[in-house]
Formats: sequence, C-alpha cells, structure tokens
Amino acid sequence: MAMSVTLHTDLGDLKLEIYCDQVPKTSENFLALCASGYYDNTVIHRNIAGFMVQMGDPTGRGKGGTSIWGRKFEDEIRTTLKHDRRGIVSMANSGPDTNGSQFFITYGQQPSLDAKYTIFGCVVDDQSLALAELEGLEVDKKHRPLKEVKIRSVTIHANPLADPGCIQ
Repeated sequence: MAMSVTLHTDLGDLKLEIYCDQVPKTSENFLALCASGYYDNTVIHRNIAGFMVQMGDPTGRGKGGTSIWGRKFEDEIRTTLKHDRRGIVSMANSGPDTNGSQFFITYGQQPSLDAKYTIFGCVVDDQSLALAELEGLEVDKKHRPLKEVKIRSVTIHANPLADPGCIQ
C-alpha cells in the first residue's frame, strides 16, 4: 500500500508520497517519526534556492536528530530512484549509512546527489505553493532562513490509489 503524509508548514501544506515498497526501512523510520510527533514544531533549518530545503532536526541547528532505532541506519540506495526533478524527498546524511531524522526536498534536478542519499518520496501536492515560498526565503551566510519557518504538524494518509506522478 502506498502511503502519503502532509507536512503542515507555516508557509502552507506539502503532501508527500512515501516509497514504502522501494525503501522499506527508510519509510518505516520516517512514518514512525511522523506518527510520534517528532517533526511537530521543528524548524526548517537549511535552504538553498535552486538546490534544496532541509528539515527534520529537533534541535533546529542541523546537527541533531535520530532514527526510531536510536542510532544511525544504513542507506537504501536504489538506481531506479533519481534526483531528477523538483520535489524529490531524500534522507540527509553526513556520509554513507548515517541516516537519522533529517531530510531534504529538492528544488530541481540534482544528479550529483544520486547514489549518495536515500530517496524515499516526492511531493505530490503543493497547491499552497509552499515549496516556492520556501525557496524564496531570505537566508544568512549559512543558508539558515532569516524568518523562522516550522513544520507545525504532520498528517499521515493511507493512499491505496497513489498518484504515480510527482510534481514537475
């Protein structure tokens, strides 16, 4: 069964399809963190226009966060999954097999990220244009948004008839 979640941010909602069949461990981690409220009221801490926006660190500094197992976990790199469009969702890491809770969403094609980061979903609905709003945020020299923007909450949806098309 396909799953999706809606990230309710200060700038609008982002609905993500989660690739449970392709990357089961990463999906389990992300969905369990969502269900536990782990991401609620967390700061979107890194934003690079034309590249990506990063979130999922409860400390808000980009250095924290853990998996549901209390440790880093291994990558699930799939050659069939590529950073080939806007709205691809991947785990952030600090090297091979160092996934925790942080993730990022691409603002466009990023082939240099392929085979380095576990892709586990894509944006399937952005009617509020939240991704464009995020991309337009002013940032400091460390790419931290000058205006604090948070994920306020996450809604999990079962989606047996998932739309196969991610936003383009």
